[in-house]
Amino acid sequence: MADTNGVAGRPRIRHNDYSPLTPPPLGAWTPSLTVSVVVPAHGHQDRLDLTLASLAAQTYPAELMEVVVVDDGSAPPLRLPGIRPPGTRLVAAPAGGWGASHALNTGVAAASGDVVQRLDGDMVICREHIEALMRWHHLTDQVVTIGGKVFAEEPPLTPGQVHAAVAAGDLGSLFDMERAVPSSTEATIRRLDGLRASKNPYHVCTGPTVSFRRALFHRVGGFDPEVRRGQDTEFAYRLAMSGAVFVPDPEARAVHLGLPAQRVDGDTIVRVVTPYLAHRVPLRRDLRKEPGRRWLVPYVEVVLDATHATEPQVRQAVTAALTGTLPDVRVTLVAPWPGDSRHPVLGDPSLELRLIQEHFRHDPSVHLTTAPTSDPAPVPYRYTGPVDIPLARTTLQSMIKVVTETRAGLLTTTHPDGRTSRLERTDAVNRARALTSGSLDETIEETHGTTHHAATTFWPPKKQPQPSTPPQQHTPPPSSTPKPRRFRLPLRGR
Repeated sequence: MADTNGVAGRPRIRHNDYSPLTPPPLGAWTPSLTVSVVVPAHGHQDRLDLTLASLAAQTYPAELMEVVVVDDGSAPPLRLPGIRPPGTRLVAAPAGGWGASHALNTGVAAASGDVVQRLDGDMVICREHIEALMRWHHLTDQVVTIGGKVFAEEPPLTPGQVHAAVAAGDLGSLFDMERAVPSSTEATIRRLDGLRASKNPYHVCTGPTVSFRRALFHRVGGFDPEVRRGQDTEFAYRLAMSGAVFVPDPEARAVHLGLPAQRVDGDTIVRVVTPYLAHRVPLRRDLRKEPGRRWLVPYVEVVLDATHATEPQVRQAVTAALTGTLPDVRVTLVAPWPGDSRHPVLGDPSLELRLIQEHFRHDPSVHLTTAPTSDPAPVPYRYTGPVDIPLARTTLQSMIKVVTETRAGLLTTTHPDGRTSRLERTDAVNRARALTSGSLDETIEETHGTTHHAATTFWPPKKQPQPSTPPQQHTPPPSSTPKPRRFRLPLRGR
């Protein structure tokens, strides 16, 4: 087990560098956690049979593993084949929804394992696949583990052939591995030292084999059934915002039956995925290029305490936040907002709050609340500062640039009057919150780093007006026109 500090079983992993975790060798440890393998499927009974045959040959103890196959409206309905793990169930996705997200939510709702393994119904996995990914979950509950895969043409196979080959550890006897197409994410994983050096490791967590704690699944809200394409990336982004650590394990090998869809029609796939991710993954700045747009999940939440502020102060602060060089902003105003009971109009003791409330109650970019949420996810950044010190035009953009370049989880500034403003990264705060009940800032320093700057770094000093000078008397310059020559007339009589 890894050495831990703070909460038991949760080591202080910095960014995504999971080096403090030392997994046991395959076959040389004793598992204890239960796992639910959730397999969403729509048709392709023949491929599902091969997937279940490979699951029946796993080295992970059968008594700790259940398999939940979710039939997502197949016609004819799916059935369970003869070769399958002993703890296999078939459930039907309920009416009123469809698609992988709907099916996965259905499967997890029926699952009972400590860990959920999401596996596509067109995968043949090696015998150590589940064991390889599960050994990381025994070290900490912070990890999301990712299996490796290649794409291969599907030869004619029977479930019996697959079961025998997987049990013998010989995937190569089933597929032409020399002609197999590697996943596009494998090169990225190698280049980034197994994702230890990755700034956004959720990018490669695209399924179809990934595992996570069931409690974590529920904490982030499960899969979004409205996301028809790119649902794995969108879900992984929310896992990242929760503070999760992403661990790929190359020993969890698998073969995906058939070539990847991106190679068939890559341009169309990108076009179909883009609108779903553009609204839900703010870190994909390349997808939010149109000026004047508003997005489902903003890039930054600006939190301002309006309790003791005046209406003009709040209006100025909100306007500054929403009209800066960073357009992707939502403002949260915090105050004990008055109710709508009978009250005097001009003599109302809550007059300022009522005016502020009425100014912004219908503005979709402004949220009124009595207390900010403890977790702003899936919004990636949260700014908090004095309401009477409006943001400069470039403040938020400059702050995020510093945080991005330094990879810090927290940026603080000190104003001339001693008050502070702060920009927090949501993933860093949630990681720290899971690790300690003490100082979040100290824990963020350990896991992501913090940085501090003078306020003048982000609030440029205002230009002072030039003092007026008395008008000077105008002295015409000497004329450059040559003086006319004077001629003397000759005197008569000389």
